[in-house]
Parts: sequence; C-alpha cells; structure tokens
Amino acid sequence: MNSLITRLSLALLLIMIVVGGAFYALEQWGAQRYHEEVTQRLNADIAMYVTGQTTLMHDGAVNREELERLAERAMVINPSVEVYLLGRDGAILGHALPPETILRQSVELGPVTELIAGDAKLPLYGTDPRNPQREKVFSAAPVMDEDTLQGYLYVVLGGSKYDMLAGAVRDSYVRNISVLAIAALVIGGGLAGHIVFTLLTRRLTRLTRDVEAFSNVALDPDADPEALLGFDTRSGDGKGDEISTLSDAFAAMASKIREQFLALQENDRLRRELISNVSHDLRTPLASMHGYVDTLLLKNRELDADQREQYLEITRKHTQRLGELIGDLFELSKLDSGSMPLALETFSLAELLNDVVQEFALEARRRDIDLRLAGEPDRALVHADIGLVQRVLENLIRNALEYTPAGGSITLDVSAQQQDVAVTVADTGCGIPDDEIENIFERYFRSSHGRSSRGQSSGLGLAIVKRILDLHGSRITVASRVNEGTRFEFNLPSAAAA
Repeated sequence: MNSLITRLSLALLLIMIVVGGAFYALEQWGAQRYHEEVTQRLNADIAMYVTGQTTLMHDGAVNREELERLAERAMVINPSVEVYLLGRDGAILGHALPPETILRQSVELGPVTELIAGDAKLPLYGTDPRNPQREKVFSAAPVMDEDTLQGYLYVVLGGSKYDMLAGAVRDSYVRNISVLAIAALVIGGGLAGHIVFTLLTRRLTRLTRDVEAFSNVALDPDADPEALLGFDTRSGDGKGDEISTLSDAFAAMASKIREQFLALQENDRLRRELISNVSHDLRTPLASMHGYVDTLLLKNRELDADQREQYLEITRKHTQRLGELIGDLFELSKLDSGSMPLALETFSLAELLNDVVQEFALEARRRDIDLRLAGEPDRALVHADIGLVQRVLENLIRNALEYTPAGGSITLDVSAQQQDVAVTVADTGCGIPDDEIENIFERYFRSSHGRSSRGQSSGLGLAIVKRILDLHGSRITVASRVNEGTRFEFNLPSAAAA
C-alpha cells in the first residue's frame, strides 16, 4: 500500500473516477439541453396553431369550453404538452388540468415575450406552473381579439407526464449504459495506468535496491568499490531523463562517500601512527633529560664542575632536539590542515639561495662537505611564499648534510625557464635504495641506509617539504643511486608567469 506504484495507481484511479463522474454529469446535461432544444424547435408553432383554431377570449372573457376542448385535443396528439391561457399580466386564466396540480397562478412574461419576438436563443426556459422549483421549454403565441391583445397561450413542452416517462427510461437504459461505460473506462484506465507506472518505475526500483545495497556495505572496508559503484539504472530506456540524472547523482555521491570513508580510514591510521611515533620520539629525549637531571640531583655533591657541565650540555641538546621535533609537528599539522595561508610575493631566488648557503656554510665546513651554488641564480625571480620556500631549502640541505659523508659535496642548481624556475639540490651521499624512494616523503620515515639511521633526524623534514610544495602547486621529484648520491628537483612559478 505504501509503494510508489500503488500510490500512483490509486491516484490515477481517483482522477479517472472524478473525471468520469464529471463527464457523466456533463453528458447528461448536454443530452438534456440537446433534447429540449430539439423539442422546442419542433413544437415552436403549436401554440400559434391552437390559437388559430378558434377565439379563446373576447372582450376579456375566457371561452373555457373551447379552451378545454383544444387543450385536450393537443394533449391527445402530444401527451407531453400542457396548455395554459394567460392574461396580459401573466396570470393563469384557464387550463384543462386538475386544479389541485397547479402550484403557481402566474407565469413570468419575460421569456414569453422574448420567444414571441423571435430573437430568442434556444432552448429558452419558462415557468412550470406544476413545479415551481424548475423551468421548462415552452411554446407561446399571443391571443388576439380582432386587433386587440387579450392574453397569451402558453404551452409547456415536456410536462409532468413527460418527466415521469423520461425518468423511467433514463433509469432503465441510458443511465445504466453510461454507468457501465464509465466503470469500464475507469477500470481499464486504472489497469493500463498500473502497467505503465510499473514500467516507468522499474528503474527507480532498481535504484532503490542499489541504494539499499550501498547503505548496507558501503562502509565495509572489505567491500569491493567497483561492485558497489558499478550499477546502471538506465538500461537503455529513458536516457537523459530525471531518473537517469538521479542515478548519476547517486553514483557520484556514492563514489564521494566511499572516497571520504577511505580517506577517514587513512587519516585514522595516520593519527594512530602519529601518536605512536610522537610518543616514541618524545619519550626518548625526555627519558634522557630525566636521567641526567636525576643524576645531577642525586650526585650533585659528588660531581665536579666538568661533569656537571657535561650533563647539562647533554640535557640542553635533548631539549633542543625536543623543541625542534615539537616545532616540526606543529608545522606539519598546519600544513596538513590547510590552515597555513600562502603569503605570495615576487622575490629574487638568488638572494634567498645565498642566504641559505651562508646559513649552512659553517656546518658544512665542520663536516668537511663542499656546499656550493651553481646555475644562473641572478635571473631567477619567482612568485611564491619566501618563508616557506626557505623552509624547503633548509630541510633539503639539512637532509643532504645528514646523508653525505665527509669529503662529499652538496650542489644547489637553478635554471630559469619560460614559465617557472627549476631548483635542484644534489648530493654525493649514500643514496636511497629503490624500495624506499616511494616512502621518503611520508612522515617519520627514516632510511635504513646512511648516517641518519642513527636516529638524529625527526623524520618530518621531507614530509614538510612535500606539503609546502603541494601548496604552491609544485611537484618534487627524486632520483637516487646507492652510494652515489641523491638529486631532488622542484619548480617554482616565475615572476613573469604570475
């Protein structure tokens, strides 16, 4: 009862019943009007014929004997007529009917004079003296005495006897046939409508099943996405209609929901991994700091000045590393959440590169690594966030210093192109194994090859680099050979293209 097909079929059935009833009423009204107009046109001269047979009034006196004789003759010829003699004011002066059946003693003269004038639109209705609640078609003619108007002869066409016979015939024949015809039309139309609605809504039924199936298994991580999103409710018919549009919209929505759910799963995995890694990375320096502080508190009097300074220096290094790790975590969190807006400006990449090289020059000399700038930096004007680009260069150089042994080199190369500026950071370090290259930009990833495997890196530097370049719409690539070196390359939009 609650299905769409049932509701549509019942609605169509109700509409057809209402339309059928209205059609029946209109058909009955039209047939009645048609019959009355034909009757009035056929009998329009009957009153004039009766008045032409004899003198019905003379000097205002009614010839009742002649009136009754003519009325009876007219009613014998046509039993449906009723003859009345009217005065000039419309009062009924005579008739041949039982007196007790006359319920009105006068007739409205307006329709009478209009019919006699000959310009009336038929059918024209007048007073029925035997039934004040309705009007009847009639025939009328003036009653003259020589040239003087004495009154009117008023003939009701279709009197009481006609109403009785017509009602009996209508009940026994016409009405039954009309009702049966309308009933057959309603039932046939209802069945046809049900079939049509079934054909039209079968794609909706399939779409409903698809939606139910999707809602049952969409959030199941083991469900096959292709099986969930592979339905098609068009089936060759109705392409481009509203149902197809709804189907396409649901398919897009389902795909989006699936993607978002998988993204939430991945975010949840990363969150758990982040908590695990952060707990581990924070626990290590905190444990070391706690141990040295406890040692200072417990053995303060036993330690000499050099030992105290050594313990404090180790504690300071751990606090510094802890601060750097926390800073990297906050920075990466902002980059991941998109809450770090870009402050784009046009600046000289040459000046920024020189500043970064000077920043790490002392550290590079201490490690016996040759850090140099090559290419054509003087022509490199870029449109980017200078602070974030500096962070990218610092992280790449710091990463290269960690992986490059003494006697190696780190080269920054710049190449100005038409739409952007290519920046390369290459080192002659230990390189990255092929099976680890895909993972180097993931947070907390540390290569198992090279110096950084000793745990000095937070594992967030390259992840921060990738997020920053993603914000600039730039893609970073890496090429590496084990024990030969690694080369990072990315592009920044030039000032001319901005």
